[in-house]
Amino acid sequence: MTAAAKWATGVAGPPAWTRRPANLATAVTAELVQRIVRGIHPSGSPLPPEPVLCQTFSVSRTVVREAVKILQEKGLVQVRQGTGTMVTPPAMWNMLDELVLGATIAEDESLAILDDLVVTRRVLESDMANLAARLADDETVERLRALVDQMDELVDDPDSYHNHDRMFHDTVMQASGNRIARAVVRALESQVINTARYVGRTERALCVASNHGHRRIYERIAAHDPAGAAETMFTHITEAWVVRRSGPGEPTRLRR
Repeated sequence: MTAAAKWATGVAGPPAWTRRPANLATAVTAELVQRIVRGIHPSGSPLPPEPVLCQTFSVSRTVVREAVKILQEKGLVQVRQGTGTMVTPPAMWNMLDELVLGATIAEDESLAILDDLVVTRRVLESDMANLAARLADDETVERLRALVDQMDELVDDPDSYHNHDRMFHDTVMQASGNRIARAVVRALESQVINTARYVGRTERALCVASNHGHRRIYERIAAHDPAGAAETMFTHITEAWVVRRSGPGEPTRLRR
């Protein structure tokens, strides 16, 4: 079924807003991002024309034009003279954008996008661990030790454990001095830290195993061993995700 046919048959009808949003352009943009990611408006197809969008969302042309402009900035559409607004291939989408990443994660049943996220995080955090081992002062080393010790006491409290887990990783990232890499990791994680598919299994034994990895990272940073810190961070992120993404008795792999 073509995109136009879907609109004609009501497959992509008016949004299910419980009340009219205060910022219409933002709301229309968010809805169109989801519809593009779901394939309601597939890559290579034209976005419905302005009059159709205006009628569907009960908004003015000004609102629609602003929403299309934002979609263009996110890389989801291209406005072409004479051919209208075309939906772009996923390779052109800005995957660091909050709306695009969130919608893509929600639609990805295979977990491939989460695999990509973890691989990206692993590369960046391994490098930041290398730098942290070179640059960490006594205060940072003590902070990491304290967090690891605290997590040993929190293995029966998954929520508190994972809060400290994030603080540990953020302390390493801050110690590296690489503000851009840290910002990328934080932006990626902000989209997934509260999703069950990313958090995965959280039983006590997994928290214990996870903190063994944290302690090895801390020890290599405290020893000012850059290569060792990078290797232990790489291994820790890989092993933790492989366990989290698999159900009981379902081993899985994360590409290297």
